[in-house]
Amino acid sequence: MNLHGIFPALTTPFASDGSVWLPRLRDNILRYNETRVAGYVVNGSTGESVLLRWDEVERVWGTVKESAAPGKILIAGTAAESTAETIEHTNRAASLGYDVALIRTPHYFKPQMTPDALVEFYLRVADAARIPVLVYSVPIYTQLKLEAPVVARAAKHPNIIGMKDSSGDLQGVTEIMAATLKEFQMLVGSASTLHESLEKGAAGAILAVACAFPEICVEVYEASRAGNSVHAAFLQRKLAAAGGLFGPKHGIAGVKYTMDRLGYYGGPPRPPLLPLGATAQREIDAMLASVASEPVAAQR
Repeated sequence: MNLHGIFPALTTPFASDGSVWLPRLRDNILRYNETRVAGYVVNGSTGESVLLRWDEVERVWGTVKESAAPGKILIAGTAAESTAETIEHTNRAASLGYDVALIRTPHYFKPQMTPDALVEFYLRVADAARIPVLVYSVPIYTQLKLEAPVVARAAKHPNIIGMKDSSGDLQGVTEIMAATLKEFQMLVGSASTLHESLEKGAAGAILAVACAFPEICVEVYEASRAGNSVHAAFLQRKLAAAGGLFGPKHGIAGVKYTMDRLGYYGGPPRPPLLPLGATAQREIDAMLASVASEPVAAQR
């Protein structure tokens, strides 16, 4: 399973009454199909996964599967806190035609999530999963970061094919890649380190910012692969402006507002998340004006 390229971490559209709006999701996917993204990540952090019921998740999975263009790789977020439930959801995604499972670290019982516990969790899931597994480290939400020795132990399992690292720690990503076999595929989740991570050998990225700027993200990837570091660095600066607003500052509400401004459907986040206020909207509007002020191809 070749996971090289850019994967948008899809948002979940909600209607004004709070229900999942599947036709709007389908519209977004049909538009993304026209871009060069490698595939889609469904029910990850940007998809507000922890705010969805599992029956809603399955409907979202089904809609993306039906709408995705042939050749797009489908990655399902299937994590639960328990090993058994994670296996159940992973194999349900497999039955719906998903290619890979993205599995966040369990973290509620944080003091007991020792390296041994985490490795055991991933090995048991990988043993039972009917599709390949990606380890997922997202310390901004879990307050639990996977270090290189832990990942290296889990990566020995033949059904664990890679990792999404959203720590934003370039040194940590480099250490993980050095500690694992070259077949282990690193996908980064931080727009601020995309270019540098690709230069260090990352296979690609799973990015919230790619929901709004898929082609700029792909351009960074393609420029890096082609050895055009100057162009990649130029585009990276464009992404950094957006990524800085989509992280802790404005989060998913910021991603969705930006999508609305660019012709996708973002819509409201699900409570308890709040929509953006007027000040935050003006900040994102200023970022959009800055991103649009110079052609993407200016530094080719």
